[in-house]
Amino acid sequence: MEWLYLVIGIAVLAVVALAGLVTSRTRRTPRRPVEPTEPTSTTPTTTRPAEREALPPTLESDLPLLDAPLLDEPVVVEPEPVPVRDKPESTRSRLARLRERLAGSQGGFGRGLLALLSRDRLDEDTWESIEDLLLTADIGVAPTQQVVDNLRTRLRVDGAEAGDPRSVLRDELITLVDPTMDRRLQVTGDDGKPGVVLVVGVNGAGKTTTVGKIARILVAEDHTVTLGAADTFRAAAVEQLATWGERVGVEVVRGAEGTDPASVAFEAVKQGVEQGVDTVIVDTAGRLQNKQGLMDELGKVKRVIEKQARVTEVLLVLDATTGQNGLIQARVFREAVDVTGIVLTKLDGSAKGGIVVAVQRELGVPVKLVGLGEGPDDLAPFDAAAFVDALLG
Repeated sequence: MEWLYLVIGIAVLAVVALAGLVTSRTRRTPRRPVEPTEPTSTTPTTTRPAEREALPPTLESDLPLLDAPLLDEPVVVEPEPVPVRDKPESTRSRLARLRERLAGSQGGFGRGLLALLSRDRLDEDTWESIEDLLLTADIGVAPTQQVVDNLRTRLRVDGAEAGDPRSVLRDELITLVDPTMDRRLQVTGDDGKPGVVLVVGVNGAGKTTTVGKIARILVAEDHTVTLGAADTFRAAAVEQLATWGERVGVEVVRGAEGTDPASVAFEAVKQGVEQGVDTVIVDTAGRLQNKQGLMDELGKVKRVIEKQARVTEVLLVLDATTGQNGLIQARVFREAVDVTGIVLTKLDGSAKGGIVVAVQRELGVPVKLVGLGEGPDDLAPFDAAAFVDALLG
């Protein structure tokens, strides 16, 4: 039995020795490196954990973005919206519409005169009533006396007709309004330079709005225009004028609030000359706290402008509803600058048509434009015959 135990022991030792030899060889044999797989164009590139560990701490918040695929997508830039511009109304259609409005608001005056003149007998009481009616229309004392005297001469007092009362009255009123005055706007300059229209008037008369409306008239007539916002004491006036300019596509030169008005006017005209526009329209301040200060300021603005181009028009804007009180304003501005034309605004409602005659007589300059509403195109050139026809309904 001893030999059997010996054989088993030898066998066990042999097995252990063989196992040890195999293990030793395995440890000494190097592992074949795994060949990296080439990424294809469709495989997104990502950051491996080892690379993450090498990133600075400040980029920890960006790690999710590193895992996202980098797509070469084009950046879409939305185009800026094109401003919608108005198409101003033509002068002819303005005149037709304004005649209708004027006839509706002022027709009672003309009908009252016609009713008095159509009586069977024109006695002294009738003539006094005619005179009173003319005076209440703000025509003025001297013009009223002129009309009454002429009507007495042309229409016999005993009632016999020397002509149609309506035609006689129409002729006298047209003569009173004076159709011989030159009412054309001088909006172009000399030697290729733009014409400069200086717009003056008290605040509240509709001056800034009138500047915008004049620009619309000129644009409708295919003129090129630049606006100068020289009423720098009112921020609202500057913003208002900028809105008017944007609506019809004309450039507005402006300065900071409180800027010297003359410097803004100078820059507007300079820019108009450089760009070769037809007309530069300059809005001005309208404060009346100190008459001498107003005269000095407006005089300075005009002198500065004329260093570059001639001022072709000085338009005085008057609120027609102020009646005879507007004549006081007219006198002040006439002393400050050489007014060449009148713009009567708000010639509807409570306004009295006779103010046209009164202001022309006071200043010796024509009414060139009239406004009868708040619409952007409610401003039109003044026509004496059309005005009188509207008064007479």
